[in-house]
Amino acid sequence: MKEITIDPITRLEGHGRIRIFLDQEGDVANAYLQIPELRGFERFCIGRKGEDLPQITPRICGVCPVAHHMASTKALDAAFHVDPPLAAKKLRELMYSGYYVYDHTLHFYFLGAPDFVVGPTASVAERNILGVINKVGLDIAREVIKHRAFGQKITAMIGGKATHPVCGLPGGMSKAISEEERAEIEKMAESCVKFAQFSLQVFNDVVLKNQKYVDVILSDAYKLRTYYMGTVDENNKVNFYDGKIRVVDPEGKEFAKWAPADYLNNVAEHVEPWTYVKLPYLKRVGWKGLVDGPESGIYRVAPLGRLNAADGMATPLAQEEYKRMYETLGGKPVHATLATHWARLIELLYAAERTLELSRDKDVTSKDIRNKPGQPGEGVGIVEAPRGTLIHHYVLDEEGLAKNVNLIVATVNNAPAICMSIRDAAKGLIKGGVVNDGLLNMVEMAFRAYDPCFGCATHFAVGEMPMEISIYDHNKNLLKTVKR
Repeated sequence: MKEITIDPITRLEGHGRIRIFLDQEGDVANAYLQIPELRGFERFCIGRKGEDLPQITPRICGVCPVAHHMASTKALDAAFHVDPPLAAKKLRELMYSGYYVYDHTLHFYFLGAPDFVVGPTASVAERNILGVINKVGLDIAREVIKHRAFGQKITAMIGGKATHPVCGLPGGMSKAISEEERAEIEKMAESCVKFAQFSLQVFNDVVLKNQKYVDVILSDAYKLRTYYMGTVDENNKVNFYDGKIRVVDPEGKEFAKWAPADYLNNVAEHVEPWTYVKLPYLKRVGWKGLVDGPESGIYRVAPLGRLNAADGMATPLAQEEYKRMYETLGGKPVHATLATHWARLIELLYAAERTLELSRDKDVTSKDIRNKPGQPGEGVGIVEAPRGTLIHHYVLDEEGLAKNVNLIVATVNNAPAICMSIRDAAKGLIKGGVVNDGLLNMVEMAFRAYDPCFGCATHFAVGEMPMEISIYDHNKNLLKTVKR
């Protein structure tokens, strides 16, 4: 049996490799995504002061620190039995919406677009952000950089830092914003709405008007029939900051809806010996292995998962794009993994619109931004990270020190589906032993749509770190290899 290894896989946060095994006919027998790193942030948190966790956990990742900061802060709200003032909640969501603008812009233009704008089988030298700039021109590149910077500036103005914010406290926020800052955010948000509409037009012109790309998106190689999960508001519309967790089945029917504190009644985690990423599944359905369909408890999160799990978007322009996507792709739910890129741009528009709405709300300049925390205990905080549902669960002792910490990050929620997507893409694309760089990149496209963050995902595993020791003689001849 022939083995093909893609190591390292590219355009993601963290490290990983894909191992593809071919049978005697040169077709794919199986494929595996392996994550070899372990970072252990849950263990780092034990014994720390609860109020320090919103500063510690964002250091998991430089791509999604705002999401960890916000989930951590919300977990402390619950653990200290305190409900923040309305102004604080709006200020948090305003910052979080600005964060979404820069994060989704980053993924689409820097990580996802090379596969479509430049082309999935283009040379490696061209298939990157510089290749995208060469195709779209410097003027568009400047707009991309400008609006990503706007999102970062909004985050920094409210959060203190663009990358690792320091604003969240149990019961509220550390500081208010001024009227001058609010007006500046409003102006940037107006521009971001136009930029998001422009980005959707780019997707329409480059991808949707190219039938070859549409055929790839809708092909069986990139299709999984799974359950879908996302946070929704009281009207079942997508919400990034707060709400209940809704799950729909592969037919789009509501399967479950639960408050953050009930996550352990609904989700469990399976462990495999070949990866440090845990594999979550729905408890009521159970773990049936890496298979899709209604009998399997595997679910998906991230932009496509959120849109499938919701009944719509809470802002008008994003809602129109939401309806257009489902009309174009054949109705809800959409099972085409690569459609996640379209869903991501719809969320970019929603985030920009929501930033604009909140920037015009008089409450965001209120000084009433914190309530006094109560006695420490247990709390769960959930937000929608750009990569999907993010769960922080803390148990604090009577002195407010963390004695138990559990994190289920977005990429962990998607891990089973990512493994299946890579396997199915490899099986659908590699035939008769014909393998080239373009085909291997198209296999990578199966995981890239999820915008995975494996630095976050490998937070804890039972067992030992893998180790390999090679022993050489004085002539540099390999004498023995010992593996753990």
